[in-house]
Amino acid sequence: MAEEAIKLGGKKKSMFIDKVKQIIPDGGNLNLCLTCGACSSGCPATGLEGMDPRKFLRMAALGMDEELLKSNWAWMCTMCQRCIYVCPMKIDIPQLVFNVRNSWPREGRPKGILGSCDMALKNDTCSAMGATEEDWRFVVEDVAEEVRETQEGFENLQAPMDKVGAEFFLNQNSREPVTEPDEMVPLWKILHLVGADWTYGSKGWAAENYCLFMADNENWKHIVEVKAKAVDDLKCKVWLNTE
Repeated sequence: MAEEAIKLGGKKKSMFIDKVKQIIPDGGNLNLCLTCGACSSGCPATGLEGMDPRKFLRMAALGMDEELLKSNWAWMCTMCQRCIYVCPMKIDIPQLVFNVRNSWPREGRPKGILGSCDMALKNDTCSAMGATEEDWRFVVEDVAEEVRETQEGFENLQAPMDKVGAEFFLNQNSREPVTEPDEMVPLWKILHLVGADWTYGSKGWAAENYCLFMADNENWKHIVEVKAKAVDDLKCKVWLNTE
């Protein structure tokens, strides 16, 4: 039996259609999409869930909101922006994907991202691993001490914490101090060898922001504000985010 064709026609209300129009350059119309497939050819998520960027864009343009929200593909997009880079019309498909994510019920979003976002909101470290200020300070001091005692040439290495007026405020992916603390050391060594004036903060030090990936705008903004305040409170000039 032949598959039933998608029937077009009539006026179908869409929560995404206006968003699609907004991402077309210079206020143009949806015909600016050439359906050339360049976006799909370089997309690492092409083919997953039977979807690709070109199909995703065209479905939104056709008002197929219900079908888009049934697909998990929006959560498989890496937001790498390769599609924008290769698109001759520079259509911002990742922005469309972000808007679709934002339309999902919060409790229906991927558990891993949701849990990491909620964990980061529990305290001012912003750690998606739930690391507290005390845990963070202990690990940094312990690892730095071990390096000074065991590694020749780094007897004076420091990993400063809450140093007021440092040139650089360094963020750290919070998985490393929790699961792979030695992975922090190579960057410390580089900063030590070049004589950089840097510091960690006891607050706002976690580099990741899963609320961004979850399209939770309010909490994404909150986490950034906590981090920015930590930088300002220490009067640092440059904020280095390793993510």
